[in-house]
Amino acid sequence: MKTRTAIAALLALAATGAAATAAFAKPPVNPSIHSYILLDRTGSMEPIWSEALSSVNAYADGLASLDGGPRVDADITLAVFDAQDGLQFDVLRKGVDAERWNDVTANEVSPRGMTPLYDAIGRIVSLAEKDRPDKAIIVIMTDGEENSSTEMNNAAAKAALDRARAKGWEVVFLGAEFSNFDDAVGVGQTSSRNMAVSKDQLSDSMDRLADKSKAFAAGAAPSVEWNDEDRAAAKEDEVQQRNNQGNQRR
Repeated sequence: MKTRTAIAALLALAATGAAATAAFAKPPVNPSIHSYILLDRTGSMEPIWSEALSSVNAYADGLASLDGGPRVDADITLAVFDAQDGLQFDVLRKGVDAERWNDVTANEVSPRGMTPLYDAIGRIVSLAEKDRPDKAIIVIMTDGEENSSTEMNNAAAKAALDRARAKGWEVVFLGAEFSNFDDAVGVGQTSSRNMAVSKDQLSDSMDRLADKSKAFAAGAAPSVEWNDEDRAAAKEDEVQQRNNQGNQRR
């Protein structure tokens, strides 16, 4: 009897210890990612500015959503760029948790100036390197070609993005009603990471990108790339046709 009582007491003590250990155990850590969005704010963006800003907000919403992939801890840095007597590079959001994102609006920023794409690439990579995230994605949205950089040339911009890629970070280009990716290819981009997007599909494409970013953060996808379904949804062929017709008229 004494033996059975002792065994029962030991089992009860073990159960209590296990419960206490579980109570003090650390909660599981969500995968994390830091997204750096580089948005072209040059004058030619004016006809699609509302759609461009809405797409950035859609991306933040997608990262925070529990739909379309695993839950991740996602921070977002948003910078806009143009050129007026040199590079103008403004950080509108710095390391903001996607769940606490305040929509960016046209009251904060409006299109103007020229396109110092190489200079802006150097700045956004520098921001990311200072933050030193484990996983990151650099998203570059533009509607035009480089035309006014003074701080960096093509080779320097490529070197900056090569450093980012060497860290395992992803780099994605979106052409907003724009399909000439010569500049993107020139800075080391593979075609699978570049996509032309119709203005009415910018938000959908950025929402898709949010799902891809979450999968990449969680290790469910080794990279962030556009597939045929994404390109069809983005109406890439239509953008290319419009761009080709525009070039023929010039």
